[in-house]
Amino acid sequence: MKFTNITDVFFDLDHTLWDFDKNSRLAFQRLFNKNKVTLPYEDFITEYEPINFNYWKLFREEKVSKQELRRGRLVDTFKRFNIVYPVSFIDLLSEGYIEELPHDNFLLEGAIDILDYLKPNYKLHIITNGFSEVQQLKLVKSKIVHYFDTVTSSEEVGVKKPNPLVFEKALSKANALAKNSIMIGDTFEADVLGAENVGMATIFYNYRREERIKNYVFVNTLLAIKKYL
Repeated sequence: MKFTNITDVFFDLDHTLWDFDKNSRLAFQRLFNKNKVTLPYEDFITEYEPINFNYWKLFREEKVSKQELRRGRLVDTFKRFNIVYPVSFIDLLSEGYIEELPHDNFLLEGAIDILDYLKPNYKLHIITNGFSEVQQLKLVKSKIVHYFDTVTSSEEVGVKKPNPLVFEKALSKANALAKNSIMIGDTFEADVLGAENVGMATIFYNYRREERIKNYVFVNTLLAIKKYL
């Protein structure tokens, strides 16, 4: 079943097009080497990834600040190894990580192919909860910025997906109607429910292979989007 009357396609960036996990691991590898952190970064990452995912959920829900997210995810991970660093060193690592993150720009499998497939027939856009200072760099350095007519970050709106204001701002910037727009993203609550609440169609990119939810379109690969658009 293909969606009809769609003119504008909105993508999330991290974990949807940009391979956040791979790029993040490489950033931590360099960061640990530069700052002489003796804990093997592979062990750190195993504990960090679920902790980071939970902190982002709290961040979306306005339960932690940007600084609390950046500090807390590191502090809590090091605690798993009974390691306690001064706040000054945690902040040094936190800032260093943000600087390192856009240096590698691997995309998820099928990202370029699906963008090439969609671009001739739709206007493409980005809606992201990621930090503004790094998201544009990611788009430029991964060489996909030219695919997108607009980029909307939650920071510029002042609230985060799934807040409807983020989607309304993105639609306004794109000069698009919700009924003619579709959102594609990897976080069900933020991307799918958030977009649905303003009247957009949705495709859930099931990056983490979550249990399917009835009456929603799930795809396990980016190229599977071709079945719907």
